[in-house]
Amino acid sequence: MTPLRQRMLEDMQVRNLAPKTQRTYVGRVAAFARHFGRSPEELGPEEIRAYQVSLVQEQHVSWSLFNQSVCALRFLYRTTLGKDWAVQHIPFPRQAQTLPVVLSLAEVAQFFQAIRSLKYRAILMTAYAAGLRVAEVTALRVPDIDSPRRVIHVRQGKGRKDRYVRLSPRLLPLLREDWPACASHADRWAV
Repeated sequence: MTPLRQRMLEDMQVRNLAPKTQRTYVGRVAAFARHFGRSPEELGPEEIRAYQVSLVQEQHVSWSLFNQSVCALRFLYRTTLGKDWAVQHIPFPRQAQTLPVVLSLAEVAQFFQAIRSLKYRAILMTAYAAGLRVAEVTALRVPDIDSPRRVIHVRQGKGRKDRYVRLSPRLLPLLREDWPACASHADRWAV
Protein backbone atom coordinates (compact mmCIF):
# COMPACT_ATOMS: atom_id res chain seq x y z
CA MET A 1 0.00 0.00 0.00
CA THR A 2 1.36 3.39 -0.95
CA PRO A 3 1.91 6.00 1.77
CA LEU A 4 -0.65 8.31 0.08
CA ARG A 5 -3.33 5.59 0.09
CA GLN A 6 -2.55 4.78 3.73
CA ARG A 7 -2.80 8.46 4.69
CA MET A 8 -6.11 8.85 2.83
CA LEU A 9 -7.53 5.75 4.55
CA GLU A 10 -6.46 7.10 7.94
CA ASP A 11 -8.07 10.47 7.15
CA MET A 12 -11.32 8.73 6.24
CA GLN A 13 -11.25 6.55 9.36
CA VAL A 14 -10.62 9.56 11.61
CA ARG A 15 -13.68 11.22 10.06
CA ASN A 16 -15.71 8.04 10.60
CA LEU A 17 -16.61 7.51 6.94
CA ALA A 18 -18.42 4.24 6.33
CA PRO A 19 -16.24 1.32 5.20
CA LYS A 20 -18.11 1.15 1.87
CA THR A 21 -17.46 4.86 1.30
CA GLN A 22 -13.78 4.34 2.07
CA ARG A 23 -13.53 1.49 -0.47
CA THR A 24 -15.38 3.54 -3.08
CA TYR A 25 -13.18 6.61 -2.61
CA VAL A 26 -9.96 4.58 -2.76
CA GLY A 27 -11.19 2.85 -5.92
CA ARG A 28 -12.16 6.12 -7.62
CA VAL A 29 -8.79 7.73 -6.77
CA ALA A 30 -6.98 4.61 -8.03
CA ALA A 31 -8.90 4.84 -11.33
CA PHE A 32 -7.88 8.51 -11.60
CA ALA A 33 -4.21 7.61 -11.03
CA ARG A 34 -4.38 4.75 -13.57
CA HIS A 35 -5.93 7.10 -16.15
CA PHE A 36 -2.78 9.24 -16.10
CA GLY A 37 -0.29 6.55 -15.06
CA ARG A 38 0.98 8.81 -12.27
CA SER A 39 0.48 9.40 -8.58
CA PRO A 40 -2.32 11.84 -7.72
CA GLU A 41 0.29 13.88 -5.80
CA GLU A 42 1.83 14.77 -9.18
CA LEU A 43 -1.48 15.78 -10.74
CA GLY A 44 -3.38 19.06 -10.42
CA PRO A 45 -6.56 20.90 -11.34
CA GLU A 46 -6.07 20.59 -15.10
CA GLU A 47 -5.71 16.81 -14.91
CA ILE A 48 -8.77 16.58 -12.66
CA ARG A 49 -10.81 18.55 -15.16
CA ALA A 50 -9.50 16.46 -18.08
CA TYR A 51 -10.40 13.28 -16.17
CA GLN A 52 -13.91 14.53 -15.48
CA VAL A 53 -14.38 15.38 -19.16
CA SER A 54 -13.11 11.89 -20.03
CA LEU A 55 -15.60 10.29 -17.64
CA VAL A 56 -18.48 12.13 -19.29
CA GLN A 57 -17.49 12.25 -22.97
CA GLU A 58 -15.37 9.12 -23.50
CA GLN A 59 -16.30 6.64 -20.78
CA HIS A 60 -19.98 7.67 -20.58
CA VAL A 61 -20.14 6.75 -16.88
CA SER A 62 -23.31 6.99 -14.85
CA TRP A 63 -24.12 10.08 -12.81
CA SER A 64 -23.45 8.22 -9.57
CA LEU A 65 -19.98 7.03 -10.67
CA PHE A 66 -19.13 10.54 -11.84
CA ASN A 67 -20.29 12.00 -8.54
CA GLN A 68 -18.32 9.40 -6.55
CA SER A 69 -15.19 10.39 -8.50
CA VAL A 70 -15.72 14.09 -7.78
CA CYS A 71 -16.27 13.44 -4.06
CA ALA A 72 -13.27 11.10 -3.80
CA LEU A 73 -10.93 13.55 -5.53
CA ARG A 74 -12.28 16.44 -3.48
CA PHE A 75 -11.57 14.48 -0.28
CA LEU A 76 -8.09 13.49 -1.44
CA TYR A 77 -6.99 16.96 -2.48
CA ARG A 78 -8.71 19.03 0.21
CA THR A 79 -8.34 16.76 3.23
CA THR A 80 -5.44 14.40 2.65
CA LEU A 81 -3.19 16.62 0.55
CA GLY A 82 -4.40 19.94 2.02
CA LYS A 83 -4.66 21.73 -1.32
CA ASP A 84 -6.58 24.98 -1.23
CA TRP A 85 -7.78 24.78 -4.82
CA ALA A 86 -11.23 23.37 -5.32
CA VAL A 87 -12.15 20.28 -7.27
CA GLN A 88 -14.80 21.70 -9.55
CA HIS A 89 -17.97 19.85 -10.34
CA ILE A 90 -18.55 19.57 -14.08
CA PRO A 91 -22.27 19.54 -14.93
CA PHE A 92 -23.44 16.20 -16.26
CA PRO A 93 -25.66 16.05 -19.34
CA ARG A 94 -29.32 16.07 -18.37
CA GLN A 95 -31.09 12.77 -18.82
CA ALA A 96 -34.75 12.26 -19.51
CA GLN A 97 -36.66 11.73 -16.28
CA THR A 98 -39.05 8.81 -16.55
CA LEU A 99 -41.49 7.64 -13.94
CA PRO A 100 -40.94 4.20 -12.42
CA VAL A 101 -43.34 1.37 -13.06
CA VAL A 102 -45.75 1.17 -10.13
CA LEU A 103 -47.45 -2.13 -9.40
CA SER A 104 -51.15 -2.15 -8.67
CA LEU A 105 -52.40 -3.42 -5.30
CA ALA A 106 -53.52 -6.65 -7.00
CA GLU A 107 -50.07 -7.14 -8.56
CA VAL A 108 -48.35 -6.53 -5.22
CA ALA A 109 -50.67 -9.01 -3.51
CA GLN A 110 -50.06 -11.58 -6.26
CA PHE A 111 -46.29 -11.12 -5.88
CA PHE A 112 -46.37 -11.70 -2.13
CA GLN A 113 -48.70 -14.69 -2.46
CA ALA A 114 -46.24 -16.31 -4.85
CA ILE A 115 -43.53 -16.36 -2.16
CA ARG A 116 -43.87 -19.72 -0.43
CA SER A 117 -41.31 -19.23 2.33
CA LEU A 118 -42.74 -17.37 5.31
CA LYS A 119 -39.32 -15.99 6.16
CA TYR A 120 -38.71 -14.50 2.70
CA ARG A 121 -42.27 -13.19 2.47
CA ALA A 122 -41.80 -11.44 5.84
CA ILE A 123 -38.46 -9.97 4.73
CA LEU A 124 -39.78 -8.69 1.39
CA MET A 125 -43.04 -7.38 2.85
CA THR A 126 -41.11 -5.54 5.56
CA ALA A 127 -38.81 -3.98 2.98
CA TYR A 128 -41.78 -2.98 0.81
CA ALA A 129 -44.10 -1.75 3.57
CA ALA A 130 -41.47 0.20 5.48
CA GLY A 131 -39.33 1.34 2.54
CA LEU A 132 -36.20 -0.33 3.88
CA ARG A 133 -32.98 -1.15 2.07
CA VAL A 134 -31.85 -4.78 1.90
CA ALA A 135 -29.11 -4.26 4.49
CA GLU A 136 -31.56 -2.51 6.80
CA VAL A 137 -34.22 -5.21 6.67
CA THR A 138 -31.75 -8.07 7.11
CA ALA A 139 -30.20 -6.34 10.15
CA LEU A 140 -33.54 -6.02 11.95
CA ARG A 141 -33.92 -7.79 15.28
CA VAL A 142 -37.11 -8.74 17.07
CA PRO A 143 -36.73 -5.92 19.66
CA ASP A 144 -36.64 -3.40 16.76
CA ILE A 145 -40.35 -4.06 16.12
CA ASP A 146 -42.33 -1.83 18.48
CA SER A 147 -45.89 -3.05 17.94
CA PRO A 148 -47.60 -0.87 20.60
CA ARG A 149 -46.22 2.31 19.02
CA ARG A 150 -46.49 0.88 15.47
CA VAL A 151 -42.89 1.69 14.53
CA ILE A 152 -39.78 -0.16 13.38
CA HIS A 153 -36.43 1.01 14.73
CA VAL A 154 -33.88 0.99 11.92
CA ARG A 155 -30.41 0.98 13.45
CA GLN A 156 -27.45 2.41 11.59
CA GLY A 157 -29.14 2.64 8.20
CA LYS A 158 -27.70 4.57 5.28
CA GLY A 159 -25.26 7.19 6.51
CA ARG A 160 -25.04 5.28 9.82
CA LYS A 161 -28.21 6.94 11.02
CA ASP A 162 -30.88 5.49 13.26
CA ARG A 163 -34.49 6.20 12.38
CA TYR A 164 -38.02 5.05 13.02
CA VAL A 165 -40.35 4.01 10.22
CA ARG A 166 -44.05 3.29 10.36
CA LEU A 167 -45.10 -0.31 11.03
CA SER A 168 -47.98 -1.26 8.76
CA PRO A 169 -50.92 -2.82 10.58
CA ARG A 170 -51.11 -5.40 7.76
CA LEU A 171 -47.47 -6.36 8.25
CA LEU A 172 -47.65 -6.94 12.01
CA PRO A 173 -49.60 -10.24 11.86
CA LEU A 174 -47.10 -11.67 9.38
CA LEU A 175 -44.17 -10.62 11.58
CA ARG A 176 -45.84 -12.23 14.59
CA GLU A 177 -46.29 -15.42 12.58
CA ASP A 178 -42.61 -15.37 11.54
CA TRP A 179 -41.33 -14.45 15.01
CA PRO A 180 -40.92 -18.02 16.37
CA ALA A 181 -38.67 -18.96 13.45
CA CYS A 182 -36.81 -15.65 13.73
CA ALA A 183 -36.31 -16.03 17.50
CA SER A 184 -34.63 -19.39 16.99
CA HIS A 185 -32.02 -17.66 14.80
CA ALA A 186 -30.55 -15.33 17.42
CA ASP A 187 -33.35 -12.75 16.99
CA ARG A 188 -32.20 -11.89 13.49
CA TRP A 189 -33.30 -12.63 9.96
CA ALA A 190 -30.47 -14.58 8.36
CA VAL A 191 -30.72 -14.61 4.61
